[in-house]
Amino acid sequence: MTQATRISTGTSRRRLLGTALALPAVMLGRTAQGQAGGGLGTAESPISIRMLANSSYSNLWQSAMVPEFNKHFPHIKVQIDGVPYNEQLAKTMLDLTGAKPTYDFYTVDDPWVPQVAQTGHLLDLKKDAAAWTAADFDWNDFNSAPLAASEWKGGQFGVPVRSNMLLMFYNRTHFSKAGLPAPTPKLTWTEFRAQMPKLVQNLGGSGPANAWAISTYFTRDTLTPTIWQAILNAHGGELVDGNGKPIFANDVGQLALQTHIDLLQWAPPGAKAHGFTESLQAFRQGQTAVMFQWGSVFRGTAVDTGSTTLKTEEVGIQVMPVGSARAGTHRGIWNGCVSAKTPNQRAAWAFWQWLSSRQGEAFASDVVGSFPARKSTLASNPASAWLKPVFTTLQEAYEVAAAGRMWRPRSAKSDQAQQILADETARAFSGDVKVAEALDSASRKIARLRL
Repeated sequence: MTQATRISTGTSRRRLLGTALALPAVMLGRTAQGQAGGGLGTAESPISIRMLANSSYSNLWQSAMVPEFNKHFPHIKVQIDGVPYNEQLAKTMLDLTGAKPTYDFYTVDDPWVPQVAQTGHLLDLKKDAAAWTAADFDWNDFNSAPLAASEWKGGQFGVPVRSNMLLMFYNRTHFSKAGLPAPTPKLTWTEFRAQMPKLVQNLGGSGPANAWAISTYFTRDTLTPTIWQAILNAHGGELVDGNGKPIFANDVGQLALQTHIDLLQWAPPGAKAHGFTESLQAFRQGQTAVMFQWGSVFRGTAVDTGSTTLKTEEVGIQVMPVGSARAGTHRGIWNGCVSAKTPNQRAAWAFWQWLSSRQGEAFASDVVGSFPARKSTLASNPASAWLKPVFTTLQEAYEVAAAGRMWRPRSAKSDQAQQILADETARAFSGDVKVAEALDSASRKIARLRL
């Protein structure tokens, strides 16, 4: 969102008109350089801002997104520093609470928002940045599920900038060779379980199996529980009630976790150690018919020939199978947040405002594969044909997630709860304890957290 700098008293009307016409309407702001929050820079005095982001996409954003942003904001210099996922929350908290933070703005993962917002050092973008927000930014255009990822106790501490949902990827070639119809969003867990034995096959027609039905998260990892959480939600269950009390150690929870564990029967050898990288590699190399994975990997899985062996037309994407209540998914939104301590608040918000605008979302989805959160973007005709089924699936996933509250606990202790779930359910995956015992133990430990 380009925000026009206040025009000095001596500026002619002609120059003002020229400046306005040079920028898209959505990029025009209302406040001026020199007001609280800093300015947007000038040719003589450019502004430099620094972002802390996840290393899985930081380099791509630096090389592709920043140059596009600078077409609209040529006087804001952006440096993006990447950090591995398992280090990012700690580094963000350390920087944000320090006396002199290094970073002006951050990407914050979905479950981290309560913990980071609770520091009191993030801008409430609807309130604190209202004067710097374009009139047609339209907060109501965002789907409720991704926008809610950065809400906390009545404040809007971020905006969705890399929306992600847990989805079902499938290989049409595998289903065809097995004599099975391609999956649809109405595929139930009962139907899918009946198909999986047939999807363990030799793609050449004879000999030992060289292709398997599925791979996903099975290893001890905080993201592994999101799989059975999606199954739990699809059957009408939830992790915690409105008071943060665990309510998953029941028949529905046991069904969900057992369903997840049972997938190992039809997974490749060694799949018990599979996490993000291993399941992704197996699917991209054509070893598995199905992958439950975060939707943001679609471009690298179905489009980028440098990272996949699959053809775009081979890869389908949809919500996870339908349980007794609804289809399944799980929310995982990267949120753009601004430090309340930086003197460059306006410049940082200018970047997030541009990226989460209709223009920014269209550019990001087409060029770098980042998924949009706006209803208008998802309803549009995307520049690349491969995005059409992705947009359709995302809109459905957002609606399913909102209906089933398909996300991790909204608490400053969310990460601790996920670690408990990862540790306890890993014991069930290894066969050390029964499913019921693993869930009971996890429930007791999470209850002591007082979410």
